[in-house]
Amino acid sequence: MGLCATKPYGIITVPNAFLLENYKLPNYKAIHKPIKIGRNELNLAPKGDNSPLANNQFATGQPLVSVIIPAYNAEAYIEQTLDSVLAQTYKNIEVIVTDDGSQDKTVQIVESIMQRDDRVTLLRQSNSGVAAARNLAIEKSRGEFIAPIDADDIWYPRKIEKQVDCMLHAGESTGLVYAWSVFIDKRGVLTGAFNASDIEGDVFLVLIFTNFIGHSSAPLIRRVCFKQLGGYSTRLLEQNAQGCEDRDLYLRIAEFYKFRVVKEFLVGYRKVDGSMSFNYKSMEKSNAIVIGDVRQRYPTIPSFVYRWSRSHYFLYLSHKSRSCTHYLASIFYLFKALQLSPVFFLYPTFLRTLSSCVLQLVKQATIYAIRKAYRSPAWPREKDCTFQKKLTLSDIIKKSSKPLSGLSRLHRNRLLRIQRLQSENGILGKDRFQRDMRP
Repeated sequence: MGLCATKPYGIITVPNAFLLENYKLPNYKAIHKPIKIGRNELNLAPKGDNSPLANNQFATGQPLVSVIIPAYNAEAYIEQTLDSVLAQTYKNIEVIVTDDGSQDKTVQIVESIMQRDDRVTLLRQSNSGVAAARNLAIEKSRGEFIAPIDADDIWYPRKIEKQVDCMLHAGESTGLVYAWSVFIDKRGVLTGAFNASDIEGDVFLVLIFTNFIGHSSAPLIRRVCFKQLGGYSTRLLEQNAQGCEDRDLYLRIAEFYKFRVVKEFLVGYRKVDGSMSFNYKSMEKSNAIVIGDVRQRYPTIPSFVYRWSRSHYFLYLSHKSRSCTHYLASIFYLFKALQLSPVFFLYPTFLRTLSSCVLQLVKQATIYAIRKAYRSPAWPREKDCTFQKKLTLSDIIKKSSKPLSGLSRLHRNRLLRIQRLQSENGILGKDRFQRDMRP
């Protein structure tokens, strides 16, 4: 099992800098433009690609990959997402978009793309949530492997090719292969954050502590996992707790299968204001339900694993709410994290964050009071959360090469302890922790 270290609040997972040294971020539009292709037609790989899989991927027996895309009012990005999927070097794919009751032009955009590439299929349902949309697409799919992607993210050209190659070499004990991700903003510009974990093998305990995969657009999953363990949970929506459906699925898969990782940046994960990942109240409730279910199934796992999981998740929520200028909420989550892990108070990073939030809250209150006194009709525009400087991958590599300190080091040390605990207890169902089989 590999090791990883995380930046404060678990936002950035840092790999060995040597692995990134010569990596260049691809541009999917520049490499391969989408072309019209039928389900049974064969296209050559992009010129100059001499990898074994690219040269032989169209041979008889290459597995079909089903790409599933839930879409709700996704007109701003759905075309970019589909272009990146259709530009994959691995051509044996079907693309199933489930429109979840959109009220914008999502359906028209998808239908126009279907006219030039009939690998794309559109399903429609009344608004039922992201989990139901994904499950419908999986039910109608035919592929041996399932590749989810959200309707605002993008893939770089060799994402599926690399993951299928890894899955085929890993064997049937591996149920999920994930890839590294860079974070992009609404304009498609790098924000400087990324997910790049080395963790693989038996990962169940580590997934309880932290969702190192990061999001739902990164994995390739064996279809048999869905047949054996069920699909995405729809009950989170029923409890007004959307947000952790992907983590819930990963945990269920990790109980019985190993995970593998492709150590390349192959996914562009878009962070925009108003997305589900910024709804921190729903995310808190969703995470509590998912981890609570695991604790009920595995009561013999040491309690510190669950406590650390909650405390670091509260740090993550504090960061997310602070990025939306919700400073009172950020302070609230900092104190919730402190209640579970009082050791945080010994770290200057934690104290600086708390002080910054308090000062920003005072500033907001002062501006509000002044405008109220002078009866100004407008509230000051919030600062754009995007970087002013145009970042490159070399900037990210330089950041990742800095030695860990503060809460990052604490997170890394806790992760190492959980990994040791994982390795000492074997494989779930045999000699790992006892599962509570009571109804």
